[in-house]
Amino acid sequence: MSDSQQSELIRYSYNFQFEDGSTKVFEVLLDPKTYELRTSPNPNLPEWTKLKFHQCENCPLTDDVEHCPVAANLSLLVEEFKYNQSTDNTFVVVDGPDRSYVKETSVQKGLSSIMGIIMVTSNCPVLDTLRPMARFHLPFATTVETTLRSVTMYFMSQYLEMKKGGEPDWNLDKLVESYKEVSKVNKGLWNRFSHAAKLDANVNALIVLNSFVDSLRHSVKTGFSEIAKLFESSK
Repeated sequence: MSDSQQSELIRYSYNFQFEDGSTKVFEVLLDPKTYELRTSPNPNLPEWTKLKFHQCENCPLTDDVEHCPVAANLSLLVEEFKYNQSTDNTFVVVDGPDRSYVKETSVQKGLSSIMGIIMVTSNCPVLDTLRPMARFHLPFATTVETTLRSVTMYFMSQYLEMKKGGEPDWNLDKLVESYKEVSKVNKGLWNRFSHAAKLDANVNALIVLNSFVDSLRHSVKTGFSEIAKLFESSK
């Protein structure tokens, strides 16, 4: 990749700073048009990244694909944090294209943030439905923030579908089904990480991500009661 192409990439730099003075720094590079991950791949992919190693139950990829694209792109991160406890304290600085974010948090929450953006930009056919959210990546998002972002992005996609003459899904039925499939991918990755990691930071980061999936599905069922309160005073 040329220097000019490198300069055009969308960059998120995650800097994990620990109490003992050590640091771990990771860059997430995205194509500015497709938002596909462009970070340099791991040249030495471990066995647990093979497609057939605890392959997700809903994986549509065929045998001609040797490695799970998500597992491959997460492998350097997982290997680096395989000896970390999920509750280890860390100070995370995220430098993005528009602004920077800082947070003192647990390793599992810092990891879940960077894992989320890598997963949806790795050309997984199931997770690709969430890729538009990568353009407005929000590090350390709460469950309410994630639900609001997911639903508003989906409503925007349905509005655009309507403008093209299509049939919009205003009831969010397809969104809920999509998140059911995402949960299956999270489960598959959890099985991979359980074999790859010595301690629990990586697997618990996935549990944090899947809690967002569960929260969104629950919010749809309850009519977004928590978010709905925000609009009561505007009536």
